[in-house]
Parts: sequence; C-alpha cells; structure tokens
Amino acid sequence: MTEISLLVALVVFCIIYWRLDDIRRAYWQRKYSTQTLNELDRQVLLRYMPIYRNMTDDDRARLERHIVWFLGEKRLLGRDGLKTNRAMALIIAADACLLVLNQRWPLYPNVKEILLYPSSYYAGQNNRDSAGLVSFHTVVRQGESWPGGTLVLSWHDVLEGNRLPEDGHNLVFHEFAHQLDQQTGQTNGTPRLPKGMSYKKWGEVLSRAYQQLKTQLAYHMPHVVHEYGATNEAEFFAVITETFIEKPLQLKQENPELFYLLSDYYRFDPRDWIK
Repeated sequence: MTEISLLVALVVFCIIYWRLDDIRRAYWQRKYSTQTLNELDRQVLLRYMPIYRNMTDDDRARLERHIVWFLGEKRLLGRDGLKTNRAMALIIAADACLLVLNQRWPLYPNVKEILLYPSSYYAGQNNRDSAGLVSFHTVVRQGESWPGGTLVLSWHDVLEGNRLPEDGHNLVFHEFAHQLDQQTGQTNGTPRLPKGMSYKKWGEVLSRAYQQLKTQLAYHMPHVVHEYGATNEAEFFAVITETFIEKPLQLKQENPELFYLLSDYYRFDPRDWIK
C-alpha cells in the first residue's frame, strides 16, 4: 500500500511539474482578469511613451494586460533615497513588456526585482589582466542585468530613452534584452528562440551583422547600430534590440536579413508604430 501511495504521489508531482506554467497561468488569469489600467495610468503612458501613442488598439490592449501582470509580479525598489511611485513603475513595465508583447505569461521568469537609482551610479568591477592578476575599480553605470533576477536602472536614463524614441537608445530595452539572453543560462547574444526558429541561422546572421559593425567602425563607415554593440556578442544583441525598435526603417535598409530575423524573434514589426 505504501508503495502504491508513493507511486501515485510521484505521478501527481510529475503532472504538476510539467503543467506548472499552465497551472500558474490559470491562477493569474483569475487574479488579473478584473484588473486594468485606469485613465490616469494611460495618460502617463501617452505622455511618456511615444510608442504607446502610435500602437494599434489590439497591441495597446495586449501591452496593458502585460503591464498589469508585471506590476503585480515584480518589485520596484528605490535606491540612493529615490522614492518610487506608480508612474515610474508604469513606464518601466511598459518598456519591458513591449519586448515580450506577443509572449505568454510568465514574462521574464527570472526577474524578481528592479533597483532604481535617481541617475547614473557607481558600481564595483573586477578586471583580470593577461597575467591573471585581478584588479578592482569603480565605474559609472546606467544599468545592469544580473542573471540572478535583479535589474538595476537609472531613472534619469529611463526617461531619456523614452523622451527620444528614435535615437536608438533605450535603457529598459537594453537591460531587459540581456534578461532574454540570460534565460538560456548563458549571456552570449543567443536567447531562447521561439519554436520554428533555427539556432544555426540565428548564429550565422548575428555573426555576420556583428562583424559588419566591427568593420564599419574600423573603417569609419556609416552605421545604424551603435558602436557599443561591438563590445561583445551579448552587448550586440542588446544594442540591436534598441535599434530594431527605435530605428526599424534604417536597420531594414542597412541589414534586411537582421531586421527580419529580429522581427521573427520578437514577433512584431516596429514599423507599424511609426507615424
């Protein structure tokens, strides 16, 4: 009898484990089914998020549902005396949820909290030289994405990213793109791809685009992707995410292969939101 009970318990555990996301989604559907953004929330987004203003009604409704879920499941904590409020949380949530507009809950499953500084902040950094010696120094940062589930953002730079929606820079897009990259357990510029996308093709297209940017910089050629993308493959993915959303027309003209690959990955075409 004991063995049968253990076997039944094991079967139940396995079913729950494999259907955990479905169970959680059902719980979230009940929890958030009656929650919506109010008119004041929408006015904040209309004022501070130009992309929101240009969205179709369907895209805007989908984004709002994601924002409601995000606000209920993620923590926003102020640092250096910064007191956070709902408007701050709304803007960060909206930018973050835009990247996963057409994905199902849970969004950014590894993210637990966002630390928000008033502006750029100091952070310690270890460097190892060619001889293996490790040195420690302080650097100024605008944001960080930690694999353990914490993001760090500068509020000043969050606002700047939304104030200039066509300059190719958005701190929230950048750091949350790192979180997408880190979902595979590595930070190498290759996120977990949707079903049907080829990792081989992804690697080939991004490798060509990455080398193209490095060549453009070496020979002082015009380029639409910001030079910071040439730092490494992980930063390249984060930077081209910013470029894809904020400079879609220019990116498509310079590298249509890369543009359409990103459109397949993110499952939207940001040209639809340009007016």
